[in-house]
Amino acid sequence: MSVIGRVESLWRYPVKSMRGEELGEAYVGYAGVFGDRIYAFHDTAARPGLPYLTAREQAAMLLHAPRFRHRERATKPVNLAAAESLGPGVTPLYPSSDDFAMDVETPSGAVLAIDDPALIEALGDGLGGGHALSLLRSDRALTDCRPVSLFSLQTVRQLGEEVGSTLDKRRFRANIYADFAEAAGFAEDDFIGRRLRIGERAVIAVVERDPRCKIITLDPDTSTPNPDILRTIARGHDGFAGVYGAVLTEGIVRPGDTIEVS
Repeated sequence: MSVIGRVESLWRYPVKSMRGEELGEAYVGYAGVFGDRIYAFHDTAARPGLPYLTAREQAAMLLHAPRFRHRERATKPVNLAAAESLGPGVTPLYPSSDDFAMDVETPSGAVLAIDDPALIEALGDGLGGGHALSLLRSDRALTDCRPVSLFSLQTVRQLGEEVGSTLDKRRFRANIYADFAEAAGFAEDDFIGRRLRIGERAVIAVVERDPRCKIITLDPDTSTPNPDILRTIARGHDGFAGVYGAVLTEGIVRPGDTIEVS
């Protein structure tokens, strides 16, 4: 194993397409980052394969801030130490619905329970007919493709140079932002098919590049679109930026942890 960089920051997105939260530590499990995208809103007008309401259709979703009511119980499994003492591969307990209880602060400042009908009504505002919304909850991350995403600061910087403006890394909604030091942008592409150990225990297999969509064009603070970002990635990088990983060994990851490649 050789060190290729460090974890710059860790993020999870408790409600699909809503604002993310930065973490001081994250439990990276087989199902994804603990507490990541465990809620979503089913949309009858969406494609059957991806049947969720997202910021592609309702950009204001990005301005909604979800918060776990019991943050300490929504950080990692309660029996993690006992499970890890039995060796890699032992799956710890996941929280109950009560442990993952959540409120959402809306752009207007109102705070609503995740299952409050008023929240569904607000999210459907302006969508038009045919969009019937309902809340979904899952123990695994309701991601579009793979359970964990990784994006390097170097790629953020290069894309900013290509677009001609400084880009906020949060546009790319990754779980792990990596600092590969002197590496060039898109260095993460070189790790496809290889394993990365992150921190003391977690191991992910980098399996594919991340195909990007309209959401990265939306400013995470205002939802204002900048189509040049997606056009730049489409023309210069075949529509891909960042990589997806599958978790091989579960474990806690923290900012500053080393990233090693096998």
